[in-house]
Amino acid sequence: MPNRLLCALAMPLCCAAAQPDDWIATDRPDFVDAPAVVGKGRLQLETGWLQSKEARSTPWMLRFGVTENMELRMESDGRLTDRSDPARLRGWGDTALSAKWRLREAERDGGAPAVGLVLQADFATGSRGFKGNGTRPSLRLPLEWDLPQDLNLGVMPGLYRDCDDRGRHVAVGQFGITLAKNFGERAYTFIELAAPRIARGRDGGSTASFDFGGGYSLTRDLHVDVGVMLGLNRRTPDHALTIGLSVRL
Repeated sequence: MPNRLLCALAMPLCCAAAQPDDWIATDRPDFVDAPAVVGKGRLQLETGWLQSKEARSTPWMLRFGVTENMELRMESDGRLTDRSDPARLRGWGDTALSAKWRLREAERDGGAPAVGLVLQADFATGSRGFKGNGTRPSLRLPLEWDLPQDLNLGVMPGLYRDCDDRGRHVAVGQFGITLAKNFGERAYTFIELAAPRIARGRDGGSTASFDFGGGYSLTRDLHVDVGVMLGLNRRTPDHALTIGLSVRL
């Protein structure tokens, strides 16, 4: 009798432990972040290689789940090469620290969106030639709608404070909109309009691109992706290609 009672009590726990985790979700290769976070106690590394005519970089992001609705992040453009410089200037990019909160889950079929909040600070830690000016705080608000036909619509407005070479602080806007199509739990494709920088000409001007690509999960915790970026103005590289690998622990 005691053995039967122990088995009966243990069965729900065993079943719960056997239930698989969700499939890995990443914030690359597109510009628009998702409201989702990695989950309490989970560590996720997202890294890749980005190549354009003007530059080469190895961007990475490390994400750690503090709670089920909050994560801490560290990221950088990694190793950089300025291909437009005759001497092929090389060095390291700045480092950014941020926190992301998942404020609300999405309602199905075009109802209220999932809502997130990202607070970030970029620090001037890079090599000479790639280092920014001082600390640049920013705020982004990722929104995501679940649509019929396994579509997701993401929108992300943002604002950050930049600093020019003269030490003058300027407010810079950000905006992105992306449409993704899911093919089961493993794969997706996306198209996107991204404006990482919206500013007047005297404040450095704006950058904008049309992006497309997709990703595939090899396992629940291992993901590969590819993205293509086409510049929409003269301040944005004409085209760029990125390939990435993400792993969740």
